Amino acid sequence: MANTKSAEKRNRQAQKRNARNSAVKSTVKNAIKTARAAMTSGDPVKAKTAVAAATSALAKAATKGVLHAKNASRRIGRLTAEATKKAAAPAAK
Repeated sequence: MANTKSAEKRNRQAQKRNARNSAVKSTVKNAIKTARAAMTSGDPVKAKTAVAAATSALAKAATKGVLHAKNASRRIGRLTAEATKKAAAPAAK
């Protein structure tokens, strides 16, 4: 429990920040989930747009400071590699 006015204010600010960051993280997770689902669906155009949207969401989260820049970069790299691998797999068959 906050004992001073400044501590009460910091608590209010932390709650606002927490709600904002949770919303951004949720958006990122949903975008990644959508991209992975699009990759498994077999439609390359849909997969490409979903991966682009997920990449954008991750980059935006890093810019806002919700995710660390290197964390976002690593996730983007892994998602792109997965998309490239799945796109090449049907062509090889």
